[in-house]
Amino acid sequence: MVGSVGQAAPHSVFEDALLSNALLGGGLPDDAEDHLWQAALSYHLDDVAERHLRQAEALAPGHAAVLIGLYRFYFYKGRLSEALGIAKLCLEKASRENNLVPDWREVAAADAPFGDYEEILPRFFLFTLKGYAYLQMRLGNLEEGRAAVLKLIELDSTDKIGAKVLLGVLDRMGHDDD
Repeated sequence: MVGSVGQAAPHSVFEDALLSNALLGGGLPDDAEDHLWQAALSYHLDDVAERHLRQAEALAPGHAAVLIGLYRFYFYKGRLSEALGIAKLCLEKASRENNLVPDWREVAAADAPFGDYEEILPRFFLFTLKGYAYLQMRLGNLEEGRAAVLKLIELDSTDKIGAKVLLGVLDRMGHDDD
């Protein structure tokens, strides 16, 4: 049943925009950036790529570019539990960067301009929460995934990030698709 959530990644061109944004992608030390490139080039060699990612992390701990690199690596390698661990770190970072309460469950729509899609920091929070919800669903933690999806819908009332698609998947689980 977990596999029925689908294989589509809950991220897109948005991550590339994040990496180029001065608030989240700027300030990356050259050595860390080099390790990220080396990780991408050696993606097919799991140990080598992961070593480069961890070296980038040591040089730039908590940097969005490094966290996103780690998240993508674990996600695409099917190491979903590890991807979830990185998603939790991204949620912590997104909460700090947006001056939000640490617990995403307590965040309110008025706490940040979540409805303004041009605001990169609130979008970072929303997309991070979407990735968290998706991973919870894939790992079979459906109630936690549902809670995160419902929070997304509350924060992003126009559903620009597509949380209602995940809710639809949750609602259809267990029903026959004739």
